Amino acid sequence: MAGAMHERSFADTVKAVLAGAVGIRRRAEHERARLDPVHLVVAAVLFVLLFVGTLVAIVRLVAG
Repeated sequence: MAGAMHERSFADTVKAVLAGAVGIRRRAEHERARLDPVHLVVAAVLFVLLFVGTLVAIVRLVAG
């Protein structure tokens, strides 16, 4: 479809946040991405909470 705009989805945003956290995202993908800022903030906060929760669980497991 010529001129069809790519719909911004939360799944695309989650993929972008995870790829950015791991550091495997290419510059071309970054420049081409059309991400919704609200989705980006929500996905980033969820990722940080999951990451911190995982670290706390690992520390409790090792220290306990």
